Amino acid sequence: MPGIKVYPNESFDEAYRKFKKQTDRNLVVTEARARRYFEPNTEIRKKQKISARKKMLKRLYMLRRYESRL
Repeated sequence: MPGIKVYPNESFDEAYRKFKKQTDRNLVVTEARARRYFEPNTEIRKKQKISARKKMLKRLYMLRRYESRL
């Protein structure tokens, strides 16, 4: 769980910005939104399949880019 130390000379806005940045880095909000509604297994598998395809295409793109430099 993210948490920050607030110093006496620090304003509320600065502390709030630091807290938001930390929650964004830890994907707290993203995970909470994903868990808000029930997702059937078919939807989960569908998302995994899409992400795997994106990852493969990215690797292929990077490989082709690397090979073109040789």
